Amino acid sequence: MSGPDTALPDTALVVDLWRGDAGGGGLVRYRVPVDPGQTILDVLTWVQRHAEPGLAYRFACRVGMCGSCAVMVNGVPRWACRTRAIPVARQGRLEIRPLRHFPVIRDLVVDFEAFFARWRRALGRFAPASPPPDALAVIAPDASDRQLVDAAIECIGCGICLAACDSVGANPDYLGPAALNRAWAAVNDRRDDTMGHLRAAARDGGVHACHAQGSCRRFCPVGRDPAGAIVGLKRRLLVAALKGRL
Repeated sequence: MSGPDTALPDTALVVDLWRGDAGGGGLVRYRVPVDPGQTILDVLTWVQRHAEPGLAYRFACRVGMCGSCAVMVNGVPRWACRTRAIPVARQGRLEIRPLRHFPVIRDLVVDFEAFFARWRRALGRFAPASPPPDALAVIAPDASDRQLVDAAIECIGCGICLAACDSVGANPDYLGPAALNRAWAAVNDRRDDTMGHLRAAARDGGVHACHAQGSCRRFCPVGRDPAGAIVGLKRRLLVAALKGRL
């Protein structure tokens, strides 16, 4: 399929964009003028403004903070706003699709409901210990558990790790790296009732469904380590099991 004809310079990127909705769709080809500094988001904006006004895609901050612009670029999950088009193009071609493992709403816009449902199944929220302590906990910023929490909570929920994870594709019940990373943050909070998170991580679809391929770590745009968090949960589960707490 071909997109609308437009006046083009001699040098252009050949861009195949996925167009469609939950009922199906396919790739539509556009030719986009080359700009040495353009990002994937610039490419999408050009298509929407000059070739296909109906193109649906997400973005907000444009500076690599919100993560809402995540898409698949030549098979790799990337933030559109922080990815330069020329370096990732293959012989002047780009294929841009919605994130893998997410239901499509329209074009490049996907539904995150199932993503955050995984967080809820992993109990990825603070659960205060009961009964509450008489005094507020004093946690030093340089405490080892505080540093583990700090690293884990920097995840911004962009969905890149889930799209990169082949284990999710093989097992749709798998909680996935983002949800388990969130559970790891809670487990390391000394004010938290950690056993609830550990039990959630031990269920079917929990940490044992991870095949340790490391794609979540490799592609995380903010340098988080969900794979390390999953290993940490496995270790805590082993200790809890040996102590007869599970």
